[in-house]
Amino acid sequence: MNLYQKLNNDKEHFFLLAGPCVIENETMPFEIAEELKKISEKLSIPFVFKASYRKANRSRLDSFTGIGDEKALKILAKIRQEFDVPVVTDIHSADEAAMAAEYVDILQIPAFLCRQTDILIAAAKTQKIVNIKKGQFLSGESMQYVVEKVKESGNNQVMLTDRGTFFGYQDLIVDVRSIPAMQENKVPVIMDITHSLQKPNQVAGVSGGDPKMIETIAKAAIAVGADGIFMETHPNPNEAKSDGKNMLQLSQAENLLKKLVILKQAVNQLQ
Repeated sequence: MNLYQKLNNDKEHFFLLAGPCVIENETMPFEIAEELKKISEKLSIPFVFKASYRKANRSRLDSFTGIGDEKALKILAKIRQEFDVPVVTDIHSADEAAMAAEYVDILQIPAFLCRQTDILIAAAKTQKIVNIKKGQFLSGESMQYVVEKVKESGNNQVMLTDRGTFFGYQDLIVDVRSIPAMQENKVPVIMDITHSLQKPNQVAGVSGGDPKMIETIAKAAIAVGADGIFMETHPNPNEAKSDGKNMLQLSQAENLLKKLVILKQAVNQLQ
């Protein structure tokens, strides 16, 4: 059974994509991966380590983008080997797909790029799992056509992730109806419980956030049947070089996941 089948067929548990927003240095990702693996094994949660090797979508020119593509990708590969966990990272253009696929198990398509046909086709051709984030400007129903692009390019290993919907210029809302709507495509559907709490396009050029609502969004997603949870976490979000305003404090991860496991068990009993 391959990774996609394991994640898709295990209906008793939700799976977890989690880690820092971006590879910031050579030590921090290992600290986070070690802690998340320990928690996920303790709670029997299938775990995929997440980190971007580079941040291409930044509000300001002086924003941190990464430590170098090859260096960061090699760190992801080392985490994959050292902790024996699958890894996922974003790609930002079609020509990055084959490069990143050499190091990771899942290629993630950022929300702003989810309709870019060339990126979807390139990701599909790697035969890696393709996790596509729903654009903040799209409905759950319209993601049907995004899925079709990947499948018609010869790759049936598709996952979809909701990360909220634009509400005015500087806020997002979560419409949990998108989860069952996207599940109509017969693919696993994930809820991004941290990016969905961003407050984008802030005047200072740095996205804000509302992390105190992470648990609320996570509980709602599990309650309506999300297959997986995506979250970004950091030992000290205030010092994170990207998306710190909406990250979960690493020390709070176990308590949150314990609650979600209990809730998932209750949901299973109702089905």
